[in-house]
Amino acid sequence: MGAYINKGNAGFTGYTNGEYVDKTMMIAYINSTLNTANRLTCVTRPRRFGKSMAANMLCAYYDKSCDSSALFDRFAIAKDASYKEHLNKYPVIYVDVTNFTTKYQGHDDIIDILQTRVMADIRKAYPSVDYDDDSDLMDILCAISSHTGEKFIIIIDEWDALCRELADRPAIMNGYVNLLRRMFKSGDTPIVFAGVYMTGILPIKKYGTQSALNDFREYSMTNAGSLAPYFGFLPEEVRALCERRKMDFDMLRQWYDGYNLSKVDWRNDEAKPETIHIYNPNSVMHAFMFGQCDNYWARTESFESLRRYIDSDFDGVKETLQSLIDGKPVKISILSFGNDLNEIHSRDELFTLMVHLGYVSYNSADHTVSFPNLEVRMEIIEALRTSRRHKELSELIKASDRLLQATQDMDEQAVATAVEYVHNHKVAPNFYNNEQALRSVVRMAYLTAIDDYQDIQELPTGKGYADIVYLPRPQSSYPALVIELKWDEPVNTAIDQIRERDYPEVLRPFSDNILLVGVSYDKDTKRHTCKIEQVTKE
Repeated sequence: MGAYINKGNAGFTGYTNGEYVDKTMMIAYINSTLNTANRLTCVTRPRRFGKSMAANMLCAYYDKSCDSSALFDRFAIAKDASYKEHLNKYPVIYVDVTNFTTKYQGHDDIIDILQTRVMADIRKAYPSVDYDDDSDLMDILCAISSHTGEKFIIIIDEWDALCRELADRPAIMNGYVNLLRRMFKSGDTPIVFAGVYMTGILPIKKYGTQSALNDFREYSMTNAGSLAPYFGFLPEEVRALCERRKMDFDMLRQWYDGYNLSKVDWRNDEAKPETIHIYNPNSVMHAFMFGQCDNYWARTESFESLRRYIDSDFDGVKETLQSLIDGKPVKISILSFGNDLNEIHSRDELFTLMVHLGYVSYNSADHTVSFPNLEVRMEIIEALRTSRRHKELSELIKASDRLLQATQDMDEQAVATAVEYVHNHKVAPNFYNNEQALRSVVRMAYLTAIDDYQDIQELPTGKGYADIVYLPRPQSSYPALVIELKWDEPVNTAIDQIRERDYPEVLRPFSDNILLVGVSYDKDTKRHTCKIEQVTKE
């Protein structure tokens, strides 16, 4: 077993020894590309979305130095017609660029070191093959293929780590480009490689390395195609895990669902693309590990980096963030983004980057972005709370924090003042003229409540609909909130309506502590009033 070639199946075995969600049918698709014009595959997705797991799975399946039949026979791929044809049939080269870059990023000759280390490992595996003294990596692979008749599978995990970490060192980047071009833009490429599989965070089409990599078939968060089901966990997979672990599926859905990908059925050319929901796999597994939902994934990206993105001063960024916080999808164009973390020139490019980083979800049907789930929304709000540029949004979030505390303290005047602040700063007066506009203001005012509450609009009660209900999440000790809104009516009528229609009784199964909150707006005085009463279990 080498460091870069013939690594065996130990890397994947570690995943399957735990709670493994079967993603092996991805192998069937990769098998269909081997020795074809589509043999070059690049899959890009956010951090902690299973890139390395998939890379290790392919390594274990193809590597001829081990017998992986006992490992894969129990999984779905074993029933595929291509299973036995390619199982453990290839010499596999595996390179983790992140680990290599971390170790050698201070070296100006890092590309030479990478090539030399891989070449030395391959020479040990094929000692009987003669090489010229000036042979480079591709020369050696060509010589081996000529001598043995074998073709290689090469798997490069986090290929763009070097591009992200060392982009400010052009000599190194040029060397990396030349190495990739030598291997994957050569007449010898189809002779040497049966298949190439690369992972990364950002798509590669518009990198400076485009000339080296434009023959790759790319699958990303904006165009997942046939590989969409393998980008994360599907709803049915999460539901099955919840049943085994006795956890609430709806709770996990609220926290971790929301990435919408367009799926293409590669076995059926006549099938129409369909939109599927993807859950963040890292967060789901952490929720099971710790027995509760929490923010497990978002901080895998540097918090300072996230705040730097959000603090961008491009036209429309603040308005887009405000709409997303309010739950309204926003249309963007993904076409101008150059797939470079350091080259962002517009609002559209910024939010396209955030799609690839996993901070917003992209709907290809209407070209809109939205916050995918509670976990991400909480992280964005936290970044905005301390924003150095978007002072208005920062103040809005802090005002929302104060409003929630005032509500729980039953401070009616403070609640009315906080709602009025949001009205005066966030809603154009021309549009503030009915109860629906008041509802929008109140929901925006309570925007940080979503950290601890589930937001339900117009809860059916049998005698009508409560305007807004906030149910405390299972881990929260806060009271439930029933909010009734009145336009140009006395605030007491809001509380009376809540009681007359027995709204609290609907919430009894969820909470024994309920606050009834009435909010009214007087169009003549342009003032808000508030009334709060507490209902406890008798």
